[in-house]
Amino acid sequence: MKPKIVVIGSINMDMVVRAPHIPKPGETVLGGTFLTSPGGKGANQAVAAARAGGDVTLIARVGTDTFGIQSIENLKKDSINIDFIYKDPEVHTGVALIVVDDKGENSITVASGANNKLSVKDIRPAEEKIKEAAIILLQLEIPLQMVTDVIEISALYKKPVILNPAPAQKLNPELLKKISIMTPNETEAEAMTGIAIKDVISAKEGAGKLKESGVGNVIITMGREGALLMTEDSTVLIASYPVQAVDTTAAGDVFNGALAVALAKNYDISDAVRFANGAAALSVQKEGAQSSAPTLKEIKRFLKSAG
Repeated sequence: MKPKIVVIGSINMDMVVRAPHIPKPGETVLGGTFLTSPGGKGANQAVAAARAGGDVTLIARVGTDTFGIQSIENLKKDSINIDFIYKDPEVHTGVALIVVDDKGENSITVASGANNKLSVKDIRPAEEKIKEAAIILLQLEIPLQMVTDVIEISALYKKPVILNPAPAQKLNPELLKKISIMTPNETEAEAMTGIAIKDVISAKEGAGKLKESGVGNVIITMGREGALLMTEDSTVLIASYPVQAVDTTAAGDVFNGALAVALAKNYDISDAVRFANGAAALSVQKEGAQSSAPTLKEIKRFLKSAG
């Protein structure tokens, strides 16, 4: 039986330009190619979790525009429960403007739209799904009050919460104590702790500061370096898998979706991070956000070949 996972978060339509390099302020870069692709951290993580073997419910908001309709239709393809995706006629579906350079690195600007209208009243009809879930997965592309309410409700039902703090924001110290796992990247960890994450030593320092604030476990994703895992008992850098990156746009989202599935299947947390690293390594070899998320079969095959 597939583990039940509830994702609460954003839905966007990604508008992606591939260019030789990411423009500096005031610079125009020619020679790009353009595509649109369903995205948003909530939707990306839901798709990643579903493909990695989870039974996923997504709670989110879209507009009644074409982008919203396309986004929902795309989620259906991965058998994601869309019963709690609300259509808002008063505001547009979220949009992300993304530039991807020749090295696969990206720059993203988001117009949140309907994502900003998500509120606790959207959660109440889905409480039964939260009660049934093995893991609750959250990000910060929705109102902070919504994130707070979800964490409080999850604590009430004793459900573990993975918080991917992206984009980084300051969080209530009391709230941090109710987060089972936090998964910032280097930039987000620096924004939350004030510690510049440049190497494993500084990552340990940043993770330690987050642990001291009350977070249960901290995983700082460090791209090609891997992921630094700090638990109550140990701190370890779990290596990434060396691959040629084409597009890193949704690597973090794929990591989080796969991590949620592995933990819901009762993997040891270190093994769960390795599973998530494998999924992320596969994702950066493809273009797009949701289109790059690998299936469980692909992840297993990759991890077996990687040893």
